[in-house]
Amino acid sequence: MNKVFALLVLAGVPLSILGGLFHWPSVVMFAVYCVTIIALASYMGRATESLAIVAGPRIGGLLNATFGNAVELIISVFALKAGLVGVVLASLTGSVLGNLLLVAGLSFFVGGLKYKRQEFNVYDARHNAGLLTFAILVAFVIPEVFSLHMSEGETLSLSVGISVIMIILYVAALYFKLVTHRGVYQHKSDEVEEHEEPEWGKGKAIAILALATLAVAYISEKLVHTFETVAESFGWSELFIGIIIVAIVGNAAEHASAIIMAYKNKMNVAVEIAIGSTLQIAMFVAPVLVLISLFFPTSMPLVFSLPELVAMATSVLLMIVLSNDGDTNWFEGATLLAAYTIMGIGFYLL
Repeated sequence: MNKVFALLVLAGVPLSILGGLFHWPSVVMFAVYCVTIIALASYMGRATESLAIVAGPRIGGLLNATFGNAVELIISVFALKAGLVGVVLASLTGSVLGNLLLVAGLSFFVGGLKYKRQEFNVYDARHNAGLLTFAILVAFVIPEVFSLHMSEGETLSLSVGISVIMIILYVAALYFKLVTHRGVYQHKSDEVEEHEEPEWGKGKAIAILALATLAVAYISEKLVHTFETVAESFGWSELFIGIIIVAIVGNAAEHASAIIMAYKNKMNVAVEIAIGSTLQIAMFVAPVLVLISLFFPTSMPLVFSLPELVAMATSVLLMIVLSNDGDTNWFEGATLLAAYTIMGIGFYLL
């Protein structure tokens, strides 16, 4: 598989540059850009995994989620610059749904096919449940409800205030988990880490990470300019492109990493990637995008559509119910995947 991704990068990056220079058809270039970004994301995932070998499941999962979400952030910034606020909000929704239902679902399902039961830290699951409830059911719902009785300026001011609070709380949550209460809430499911050799040395991993991020930034800008043409060609809505296409492409790195970790029965890492990435999207990436949008002609309030809010809220509730016991199996994974499919069909038909 690594050889396949290497070939895709070697072919995809030059084709992306040539296609942009010679203005090849947007539909063709959309496919080239998406495949190339996914291939580059695999390198970002391998680089972060090498850097995280000795860091433990929490920091390893955080690194995977952070650099996986870097792709999402880069695509979203260029989309905001192009004035595609709807696509950005939809891609944030898609990231939440994708991580909670698709990534976690595939991880539980694939791991469950190999192992009858898989356990993970129940204390982390309960801690994450509280943060998910705050991020989605409080911080995302409040602007939508209050905006009904506010002007656009007041709604944007509320969004900025909420964004600052969410960033502060997210940083505090990391400090709580990694510093003040590190090792306090141990559970029998915590894996005994075996000595592993990283695939790449520290210097090489950092260099690959930097180069892949630069390449993704360049291709992402080109990808954004194909959205309108692709939407017209396939009859896709802006909502569907953001929720399904951009979210899957933007989160490809942690998708693969979480499934591989689950197959290796490293469920603490898999869950940390899936849920940790969701929290990072909701409590850090979304607020940062709101603040960045203030420097562009079109600002982005933290106001989602009703279908987006309902989909995210039900995803959070389903994940909390299934994960709160710190135990999972393939059927719970299938349940999450079924929910993702149902929502995907709904957004496609909207």
